[in-house]
Amino acid sequence: MTAPRSLLAPARLLGRLALGRLPGQVVIQYTDRCNAACVQCGMRRDNPAPRSSMDPAEARRLLDRLAARGVAAVSFTGGEPLLHLDEICALAAHARAAGIAHVRTGTNGFLFMGADGPGFADRVRRLADKLLAAGFSTFWISLDSADPATHEANRGLPGVVRGLERAVPLLHAAGLHPSVNLGLNRLTGGAQPLPRLDPALSGGREAFFEAALSALTRFYRRALDLGFTIANACYPMSGEEAAVYAASSAASMISFSRAEKLELFRALHAAVARHRHLLRIFTPRSSLLALMRDAGEEEAAPRSSPCRGGRDFFYVNCADMQAYPCGYRGAEPLAPALDLDPARLGHAPDCRRCEWECFRDPSELAAPLLDLFARPLALAARFGQDREYAREWWTDIRYYRACGWFDARKPPNLGALARFRA
Repeated sequence: MTAPRSLLAPARLLGRLALGRLPGQVVIQYTDRCNAACVQCGMRRDNPAPRSSMDPAEARRLLDRLAARGVAAVSFTGGEPLLHLDEICALAAHARAAGIAHVRTGTNGFLFMGADGPGFADRVRRLADKLLAAGFSTFWISLDSADPATHEANRGLPGVVRGLERAVPLLHAAGLHPSVNLGLNRLTGGAQPLPRLDPALSGGREAFFEAALSALTRFYRRALDLGFTIANACYPMSGEEAAVYAASSAASMISFSRAEKLELFRALHAAVARHRHLLRIFTPRSSLLALMRDAGEEEAAPRSSPCRGGRDFFYVNCADMQAYPCGYRGAEPLAPALDLDPARLGHAPDCRRCEWECFRDPSELAAPLLDLFARPLALAARFGQDREYAREWWTDIRYYRACGWFDARKPPNLGALARFRA
């Protein structure tokens, strides 16, 4: 997730936009070790693939280099990052001290199991204190389904939802507002999977849309019931054969046809509108609109903005310490991570091969800001011809501001959110 607070910091933003660049972000896979059994991920615990983690000293050197080269945001991901909780917190504090403004991490939630055992509340408070002291601006917790049993069966983490029910209010009381992170899948709404869409059947598309919208509604309601105030959705990633980031899979749970993706994005577009006055929902509707148009127009030129991966956004792999354009373009290593210099990578962005929201969403949100500097007349023409997109984009920017740029250290401003009630 990439909340674009840094995109609106005037001095840094204006200078970079004038050069056709954005404040950089880097996703750092600190480890590919994991203790969960998620069907949709190649890093699941029962996969016998070799595992590795970064050396903390080398990770500190990497952060120093990134800070010196103007990177504004880093995300520590896994595997399961909190298997290395103390190291991750120390590195986050180091990144903040080095000048990196936004530091993020997340978890599968394993630390929240055993909610009814002794000392659970103290354990959660200590976790919150550690994360806050480290300076994390985003902390996400994964939830695959509105149905607790379905989520826990897929993750192999029994009792974790009961733990979240107890832990989220404790985290809030400590001053930490985590985000619930949904990887869109066929079990989002519960044990009954989304149906397969047969475009040849009359009403098939609308039936799939309604089923997906119902599933997403149940999910957002579950998130609210658990006490979450921030939500994010990861778009389905399947069949990426060259992916260096193994959080992709050919599992049917996350495999969607082009027609299904169109209806899934359409359902998410509608669900966000219905719930964003209740939750700070990170998913921008302008990005979904662009993805819907791409999925719905097979013969037309793409309507979405190209991804900034490999130009302003990068992924660092723990196994080889190489930098890549993103976690999925594994056949395109750019440089050893310690040698990564975004300013020297000047190719124009042109990739639309996947929907990895970590890079896709901020690329879409930033594109009009870049055009404002580089091609102001073209931007005016685009917004004049495409009022729907212009309206969605401007509403997203205003909404992000109302959400306090999704800072996990701030409670929601419900009065500001109420203005976005559909």
